[in-house]
Amino acid sequence: MNALRTDKNKAPADGIGLYVHIPFCETKCPYCDFNTYSGIEKLIPEYISSVGAEVSFWGKNLLNQTKQKIKTIFFGGGTPSYVPPSDISRIIEKVSGAFDISNLKEMTLESNPGDITQDRASKWLNYGMNRLSIGVQSLDNELLRFLGRRHTAEEAIDSFKAARQAGFTNINLDLMYGLPYQSLSHWKTTVEGVINARPEHISMYGLAIEPETPLASWVKMGKVPEPDSDISADMYQLAQNLARDGGYMQYEISNWCLPGYESLHNLQYWRNQSYLGIGPGAHSYLKGKRFSNLKSPRRYIAIVEGLPNTHCDLEFIQQRGLFDVFEDIDKGTEMAETMILGLRLGEGVSAEGFKERFDANLSEIYGSQITELITFGLIEWDNCRLTLTDSGKLLGNEVFHKFLSK
Repeated sequence: MNALRTDKNKAPADGIGLYVHIPFCETKCPYCDFNTYSGIEKLIPEYISSVGAEVSFWGKNLLNQTKQKIKTIFFGGGTPSYVPPSDISRIIEKVSGAFDISNLKEMTLESNPGDITQDRASKWLNYGMNRLSIGVQSLDNELLRFLGRRHTAEEAIDSFKAARQAGFTNINLDLMYGLPYQSLSHWKTTVEGVINARPEHISMYGLAIEPETPLASWVKMGKVPEPDSDISADMYQLAQNLARDGGYMQYEISNWCLPGYESLHNLQYWRNQSYLGIGPGAHSYLKGKRFSNLKSPRRYIAIVEGLPNTHCDLEFIQQRGLFDVFEDIDKGTEMAETMILGLRLGEGVSAEGFKERFDANLSEIYGSQITELITFGLIEWDNCRLTLTDSGKLLGNEVFHKFLSK
């Protein structure tokens, strides 16, 4: 029996999220530890064909009789905007053939400012893309050079304007704070500049120095100063205040939007709902099963080409070597992850929703953790929803650890 066709693992009726990984970058940034590659552009045509083949494969294997409904699609990377727009169109055509996208609410493309022209943005719109995420990161040119970015502050704003002129009405701008050499005044200028542009959505992430990256080596050798956590906290609080004053709602620890412009795809993750990942290194979570594809694009292409054009079970796919990780998620783990992910959101975790999902009372399962965290002023009850306080948002990892330790 296919493990994804039992009642326990049935996907929600309104659809799942679909993530498509495009691992290609013109250059790899020194802080990045994502599964991305530069210098392998010759693989792009073959890779796009393999992504289409994997899409078709899952279209045959998620449900018995009917097409699986897809609620959101997210093209991430890597740099999806780096590949020809026609390649993105080919993937979308495969998705529309393999799945039911009649109820599709959102389709996002991650992009670099240097790739965006009005013509390219118009093509993405014509293919059905209705949300664009632009990796601005900073509006300070010296910091952009340090980060290995391919654009200037002026080009970042120009790319946003080009997307607007093409017709995009839902745009996210990504920013980073807590960077080496970044001052509070640098950060204030960037946040104010982005708010003045009036995107519908702003993501602001603190820099994490990941092992095995060039940046980690530079810090270890003393070539680059280690970011100051106190200054990072000040930057976060400054961003909260500026965004609020600018009319943006903080609906997640690192994400702000104008009313009604939350990232629907990312809400699938934060609400611990079902999603399918396509491409090397892509992760999937389908009601009780979590798995991720192997990371090598070349091996991925070879294995996907060998998948049968028929129904088959997960054990068969594992034997073919497509997955790097495959695990069953027990009820206790699912509850803990629902708490950790849900507390990232402004809406928090609903006691009623927890009861409906797990047939268990939130206060009985996590009573001691909740009491302790309320005492420390890190979480609070708000209309039968458990939410982070402002202090809790600053110390989120400490809060989340409490639910992992049960």
